[in-house]
Amino acid sequence: MKETDCLLYKCCGRYAHWLLRLSLASVFLYHGLPKFQDLAGFAGMIDIPVWAAALVALAEVGGSLALLVGGFWNGILTKIGGSVLVPVLIGAIWMVHWGQWGFMATESHPLGGMEFQVVLLALALFFVIMGNQAGGGCCGDYSKKK
Repeated sequence: MKETDCLLYKCCGRYAHWLLRLSLASVFLYHGLPKFQDLAGFAGMIDIPVWAAALVALAEVGGSLALLVGGFWNGILTKIGGSVLVPVLIGAIWMVHWGQWGFMATESHPLGGMEFQVVLLALALFFVIMGNQAGGGCCGDYSKKK
């Protein structure tokens, strides 16, 4: 590892989690908030009870907000936010997108395949596992004065 790489990590590395955090939260806020406007329509579209549709919408919005607030405040809140999104994604993959990998809509999968949802699931699991920890430092001996 070169010393210039270490400087880049010191400058930007500790904030890189925001790229993942904002991406994941924005997708779920974008899809979760409108569900509250027509819970019955959403429930009918995927053949679940209205109360379950309300739980999905709450999980999407609540998990997103926990991820965002957790980034400023507490790693456990980040882990909770990711944990709330995981079952939503597993349900979406299993109930809607299973059987087709590609994200493009087809006749058999009008809402597209599971490719995008698998990536979102990986991001949610990252936050479940890591919380607010960005991982180990990359600087090694460069961070010490010689």
